[in-house]
Amino acid sequence: MLRTVKPKNARSKRAMEARLPKEVEDPRTAIFVKGTHTGETLNAVMKDLMALKRPHGISFSKKNSIYPFDSNTTSISSLEFWAVKNDASLFLVGQSTKKRPNGLTFIRMHDNQVLDMMEVGVDSWAGMDSFKTPKSTPGHKPLMHFASELFDTHPRYIQAKSMLMDFFNGEVVDSICLTGLEHVISVSCAPTPASLNSATATAQHSSAPEDTSSLPKIHIRTYTTRLLSSGTRIPRVELTPMGPNLDLSLRRHKTADPDLMKQALKRPKLKKADVESGLGKKQKNMEVDEMGDLRGRVHIAKQDLNKLQTRKMKGLKGGDPDDNNDGEDQSSDVPRKKRRKEA
Repeated sequence: MLRTVKPKNARSKRAMEARLPKEVEDPRTAIFVKGTHTGETLNAVMKDLMALKRPHGISFSKKNSIYPFDSNTTSISSLEFWAVKNDASLFLVGQSTKKRPNGLTFIRMHDNQVLDMMEVGVDSWAGMDSFKTPKSTPGHKPLMHFASELFDTHPRYIQAKSMLMDFFNGEVVDSICLTGLEHVISVSCAPTPASLNSATATAQHSSAPEDTSSLPKIHIRTYTTRLLSSGTRIPRVELTPMGPNLDLSLRRHKTADPDLMKQALKRPKLKKADVESGLGKKQKNMEVDEMGDLRGRVHIAKQDLNKLQTRKMKGLKGGDPDDNNDGEDQSSDVPRKKRRKEA
């Protein structure tokens, strides 16, 4: 169990407050860890992924004995220690063995605890050096494009989409300038087999072994954008391959604990000003007009106008106007108004 450190001075206190949870989180920091055996391919792949993640990436130069899926080792405690030490929430572990060559393990953390893991195998790779084209500026937010229905239907690909989004998403912004969009990361799948087209595909909610040979491969392609004149206000966009290009096959995985995932998805309560401006859950029958005023609509039951209580006036009463007796009786029911005494 990690011990709680109390700040000794104002500088350390500010550093600890910067690591506290925020309503809008900072960009996620990823740590690249090399296992005991990494070949030339894995080293080159992790180097190019580090170039895409920079400046929010930390690369460990030394090799470490890390086996995330082996519960009999101290790998999980080492990951949690590195997460606290470097204020990181993502890990990419490279390990190559005879049984699982060229393996990459994506690990996501929450509250310095392992949330979920996904292992993929690098089947083919083309680095940035093989493309003699301009590269994007480090630190720019990419445009993520997922081209397959499996990323919305199959549980393994839903996890892969969420993991890649957290890994490359960068800083959370409300809007982005078109000229600031320098590169695009396109993620697609191989042709979907007939067994996965139906809705009978069940989710694997445990880390038990499963047959992943029938799952389509994931293709990652990276492009730079070029804005050309089109004769209108909207420019014409051309994509130029930048690299790296990866073909990944799904392997082992570990899903998140339901209670820990519930805590990770928990959002803070919105302020009153944010709710009135339209953020958060939409309020029924409430809207904000152009002037910024909050207006509401109230629905009531249908009214019976015959039972509506109105002001009693002698001239509007029914009956025979010649009947003075009835008029006197009816007029006696109407209370007379008292006149104010003038001073």
